[in-house]
Amino acid sequence: MSDYDVIVIGAGPGGYVSAIRASQLGLKTAIIDKQWLGGVCLNVGCIPSKSLLKNAELAHTLRERAAEFGISFENLTLDYSKAVARSRQVSERLTKGVGFLMKKNKIDVHMGTAKLVAKDRVQVTDAEGKTSELTAKNIIIATGSHAISVPGITLDGKRVTSYHEAILQPNLPESAVIIGAGAIGVEFSTIWSSYGTKVTLVEMLPRILPLEDEEVSNELAKQYKRRGITIMTGTRVQSVEANDKGVVVKVNTPDGEKVIEAEQALVAIGFKPNTANLGLEEVGIKLTERGFIDIDDRMATSVPGVWAIGDVTGKLLLAHVAENMGIVCAENIAGAETVTLDYRMMPRTTFCSPQVASFGYTEAQAKEAGYEIKVGRFNFMANGKALGVGEGVGFAKIITDVKYGEILGAHLIGPEASELLPELTLAQRMELTAAEISRNIHSHPTLSEVVLEAAHDVEGHCIHM
Repeated sequence: MSDYDVIVIGAGPGGYVSAIRASQLGLKTAIIDKQWLGGVCLNVGCIPSKSLLKNAELAHTLRERAAEFGISFENLTLDYSKAVARSRQVSERLTKGVGFLMKKNKIDVHMGTAKLVAKDRVQVTDAEGKTSELTAKNIIIATGSHAISVPGITLDGKRVTSYHEAILQPNLPESAVIIGAGAIGVEFSTIWSSYGTKVTLVEMLPRILPLEDEEVSNELAKQYKRRGITIMTGTRVQSVEANDKGVVVKVNTPDGEKVIEAEQALVAIGFKPNTANLGLEEVGIKLTERGFIDIDDRMATSVPGVWAIGDVTGKLLLAHVAENMGIVCAENIAGAETVTLDYRMMPRTTFCSPQVASFGYTEAQAKEAGYEIKVGRFNFMANGKALGVGEGVGFAKIITDVKYGEILGAHLIGPEASELLPELTLAQRMELTAAEISRNIHSHPTLSEVVLEAAHDVEGHCIHM
């Protein structure tokens, strides 16, 4: 038996960050994971995919835009397997870094499968089947989520894959059907199409990136069509059959049933929480109707001393959300000063090309919530830096409340949109208005001037458009 103040189950972004914060606050801490430090994000998710996206950006520029930049060559060779190898190196470096952080913060690491046997006791089974028990005053569940498939469709990991297999495979499909046009679907559309893969993107809802502002979704669809990506929205997948040559995908479109043949299919329709065999029922932890762990604003579950953070709670399935939930959770356990998270105002980023970044209300949501709104926008095409780097596509849009000038949300699509969003989320959190952003001097020429001009536009005096 080992006694801890805090045991964290799951070493993904939420789990390892909560463990570090707990240790910083003077709590004796352990962390358990059955597979790897860093979780899905660092190993087979957001980190290696960004590496692949950088390679894809270079591939697209060389294949489609070289002449524009005065570059010419003969017999261009693009080795996708080298891009995958580089992504694995990036991933391994960061996961080793997490191991270092565990040692630095004196956090005990236990590799194995965890199960709650009481509200203060965890059974750990290692790879050899040996079991041990750890006890703690507080247990944080940070077990994440896993990809789901379309009912009736089997993932074989070769012809029909999830993101997990797709991100590790060294070969590039000549053609692919991507089922689901959320973040994973559109990012793989960017990666594979950049290398010349013929991509068909299928989405059941009326538009791609259906949770984003409608204008943003429409702009991305326009740019994807220019890239040669076939987009089928309002389309439901009926079946996927694998054969020796590839896959046959039957879909029901607004115009009737169609059949798509491709070398590979990627299923990216969503996630379910990793709650099976954790002992939640035995301990009495309440779940939501969707099967996620129910928590309050402190990250506490229905059982005192048991906490939950990240994807397993279903709040917002993003790594940075899990990290911040982990910090708040550790601070609540320690009785330290902390904050309450506003999930609506959390930043959301999609690393397609062009990038998409947003937070808060869309125009439609703000109106539905009863706000009288003002909207300011500015196009990247009118930004000197964007033109200079050859990325003049997209816009920034800021939505504000007429009555108080409160920033209700922002939606960007364009170059480095993910890096431009924090100025706006900080402004919203600190209760700054668009008028105050417009008075903040931005360096010239920078992409951030798009945000500045959108703020000017809210106030009715856009300078450069």
